[in-house]
Amino acid sequence: MNRSKFLLFPTVAISSMITAQVTSVTFSGKVTNKDKEALPYANLILKKEKDTAFVAGTITNEEGRFSIAGVKPDHYFLETSVAGYDVYRQSVFIGSLSEFLEIPTIELNRKQEKETKIEEVVVSASKKNELDNKLDKKTYSVADNISQSGGSVLQSMQNLPGITVQDGKVQLRGNDKVTVLIDGKQTALTGFGSQTGLDNIPSSAIDKIEIINNPSSKYDANGNAGIINIIMKKNKQNGWNGKVGFTTGLGSLWVRKENLPTIRPQYTLTPKINPSLSLNYRKNKVNLFLQADNLYTETLNKNEFVTRTYDDGTVINSQLKRNRNTNFFTTKAGLDWNIDEHNTLTVSGMYGSEKIIDRGDQPFFNGDQSQRLRLWQFLEDELKTTIMGSASYQHKFKEAGHLLNVGFNYTFHREDEKYFYDNYLPASTGTDAFKLLSDEQVYDFNVDYIKPLKYGRIETGIKLRSRSIPTNMNFIPGANSVLDVSAGGKADYKEFIPAVYGNYIFENEKWEAELGLRLEYVKIEYDVNPNHPTYKSDGYNYTQPFPNFRLAYKLNDRNKFSVFYNRRVDRPNEVDIRIFPKYDDAEIIKVGNPALRPQFTNSIELGYKYNWDNGYLYSALYHRFANGTITRISSIVPGSNLIYAIFQNADKSYNTGLEAIWNQKVSDVYSFNINGNIYRNQINAFTVQNLYPEPNTFSADRQTAVSGNIKLNNIFRFSKGLNLQATAVYLAPDVIPQGKIKARFTMDIGLKKAIQKGKGELFLNASDLLNTMVIKKNIQGMGFAYTSNDYYETQVVRLGYSYKF
Repeated sequence: MNRSKFLLFPTVAISSMITAQVTSVTFSGKVTNKDKEALPYANLILKKEKDTAFVAGTITNEEGRFSIAGVKPDHYFLETSVAGYDVYRQSVFIGSLSEFLEIPTIELNRKQEKETKIEEVVVSASKKNELDNKLDKKTYSVADNISQSGGSVLQSMQNLPGITVQDGKVQLRGNDKVTVLIDGKQTALTGFGSQTGLDNIPSSAIDKIEIINNPSSKYDANGNAGIINIIMKKNKQNGWNGKVGFTTGLGSLWVRKENLPTIRPQYTLTPKINPSLSLNYRKNKVNLFLQADNLYTETLNKNEFVTRTYDDGTVINSQLKRNRNTNFFTTKAGLDWNIDEHNTLTVSGMYGSEKIIDRGDQPFFNGDQSQRLRLWQFLEDELKTTIMGSASYQHKFKEAGHLLNVGFNYTFHREDEKYFYDNYLPASTGTDAFKLLSDEQVYDFNVDYIKPLKYGRIETGIKLRSRSIPTNMNFIPGANSVLDVSAGGKADYKEFIPAVYGNYIFENEKWEAELGLRLEYVKIEYDVNPNHPTYKSDGYNYTQPFPNFRLAYKLNDRNKFSVFYNRRVDRPNEVDIRIFPKYDDAEIIKVGNPALRPQFTNSIELGYKYNWDNGYLYSALYHRFANGTITRISSIVPGSNLIYAIFQNADKSYNTGLEAIWNQKVSDVYSFNINGNIYRNQINAFTVQNLYPEPNTFSADRQTAVSGNIKLNNIFRFSKGLNLQATAVYLAPDVIPQGKIKARFTMDIGLKKAIQKGKGELFLNASDLLNTMVIKKNIQGMGFAYTSNDYYETQVVRLGYSYKF
C-alpha cells in the first residue's frame, strides 16, 4: 500500500487589527393604561442603576410608542410618568446579542390605583468590536491594516485573525473550505462561496472584513471552516461627499534565485497601480452612491524549482516561472430610496472586469543539469466579466428592530480563457491550444424576517437559488501532445437550492443561547458530452438539516464561557467536477471528477474570554470531524510519467486544536496582540479509484500531524495622526496533500500619517520586509516523489495617498 500524506485541515493563528468600538442599543416599547389605551406624551427617563445618573430621556408619540437609542450595555432603571398616573419604575439590563429589542408594553396605574409593580426587562445590543461578546464574529477595518494597504483583498487578509494564506487561498483555522461573501451575498466575483479572484480584487474598494467561525442557520450551509464576509464601501452622509485615492508600488525588487538556462528573464521591479474613487450624494429621501477601483499589477506569480525522482531512479530538475499581468476594474453604483419612515428600497449594480495574462517557462534538465530534455513555454490569456443587479426592500414595523427584508439578485459571469503551450523537444516542436468559454447565470431570491422579543429575537426566512454554467472547451492538439484528442467538448452544470431557516436568540444577565436549524434541498445536474471517452453525465440531490447551537454563561462582567455546535457541508465547485483536463505544469495534469460528492462536517467549540481594563484573553478548543473528505489525489498512470491530479472523496478526517488571542493596551502609544494556534489533524486510511485517463486504484494509510503557528501584531499610535504597524508571522511545518510544507516566516511593516486637517492620508508599507517567505515542499506521490522551493514574489513596497471631501 502506498503511503501518502494529505492536507488535514491545518489551522491558523489569530491576530487583532482594530480597537473595540462603542456598543449601543436601541430599544422601543409602548405605554398604555390598564384599559390598553395608548398614553401619548408620557415621559421616560433612563438612569444608571449604580449611581442613578441620567443617561437618556424621551416621550411617547400619539400612539403611545417610544424609542431610546445609543445606550451602552449596563444595568439601568427606567422611569415612566404621565399626568394622572403613578410613576412606574423598572429594572433594565442591556445585554449584547440584539441591536434592537421591543420591551413589553408598560401599563400605568391611575393615581387612585395604588398598585406598585417592579419587573425586569432585558435589552440586548450588538457589540461591534473585533472580538464581540457573541464570540462568533470578528470585524476588521481594512483601513486599519496599514502594513497591507494598497494591495488586493487577499493580501489584506494575510494579517487578520484566524487567517492563513497558502497557495493563493485563505484558510480559517487552516481549512480552505471557506465561504466568501460580498456584502453578505455569494457572488461570482469570488466564485459563489468559493474564493476565486481574491488576489485581484482591490482592497481600496473594501470597508470591512468579517470573520465568522461558527455561522448561524441564517447563512448558507456551505463552508465548514466558516465564513468571510467582505463589506464594500458605501457612504450615507448628507450632501456631496467622497474619497479619492492613489497607490503605487514595486515588487520583486531583485532576483532571489537565478533562472535555469535557456528561458526568458524573471519579472523584476514589478509595478503596482491602484486608483480609487468613492462618491456619495444624499438629499431628502434619496441616497446615491458610486465606488470605482482599478488594480493593475505585474507579478512574479510563481518561481518554483523542483527536483522530481521517479520509482525507476530517474531524476528530473525543472523550474516553473510565471510572469503575470493583471488588471481588475470594479465599480458599484446604486441608490437607497427611503419611501417613508417604514419602507426602504435599494437598487444597485456592479460591473467587474478581470484581465490576466501569464507568460511562463518550464525547462526540464537531467539529474546533474548537464542536458536540457525539453522546454515548455506557455501563454494564458483570460478575461473574466461579471455583471450583477440587486434589488432589496425593507419594511420596518413600528417596533425598533422588527424587520421584513426581501431581496433579489441576478448575476452574469463570463470566463473567456485562451491557453497556448509550446513544447520544445530535442527533435521536434509542438503546440497545444485551448479556448474555454463559460457563461454563468445565477438567480437568487430571499425573504428574511426578524422579530425582537423581551429576551432576544426570532430570525426566520427562505432562500431560492437557480444557477447554470454551460461550458465549452475547444482543444487543438499539436505535435506530441500528451492530452487525448477528445479532451475538449461541452458540459452543462445546473444547480437548484431552496432553503428555509429559523433561529432563536435568548439572553438574560447570566445566560445566552442561540438555537437554529436550516433545511436545504440541493439538486445538482452535470450533463457531459456523450462522446466523452471517460466521464458520463452525473449528479446528485439531497435534503439535509443543518443545525447550529450556542450556549454561553457569564460568570461575571469579566469572565464568559461558551460552547458551539454546527453542521455544515462543502459541495464540490463546478471547477472541481469540470471534465476538461488542464495543465498545472508540463507534466502535471489537473482534471475534475463528476462523481465527486459533498463533504459533511460537524464542529464543536468551547470558548472562554477574560476581560480586564486594558485588554482581554480569548481561547477556544475546537474539534471537527468530516465524512467524505474532499482532497486532491496525484498519481502516475502506468506506462506514463505524467502526473494526474484528481479530486476524490477520501474517508473520515479529524481536526482538533487550541487557539488563543492576547490583546493588550500598554499605553496610549503602544498596544499589541499575540495570537497562537496548535492543532492535530488525522485522516483515516482509504482507497479510491481514479477513472481518468484510465482506471487506476490509489490507496493511503492513516495519517496524523501536529502543527501550529503564531502571529505578533504591534501597533503604535503617535501624536499628530501618525500610526505604525509591525506584524510578524511564523507558520510551523505542516501537511499538505501527499506531503509536507516546511516552516515559513514573514514580517510586514506599515506607516500612516494623517494630513490636511485629517482629510488627507499618506501611507508607506512593505510586505515580507526580510524577503524570507519561500514555500518549501516535499511531496510523496504514487510512483514519484519531489521537493520544491517556490521563490515567488512576496516582497512589495507601496506608497499611497487618499483625500476625503
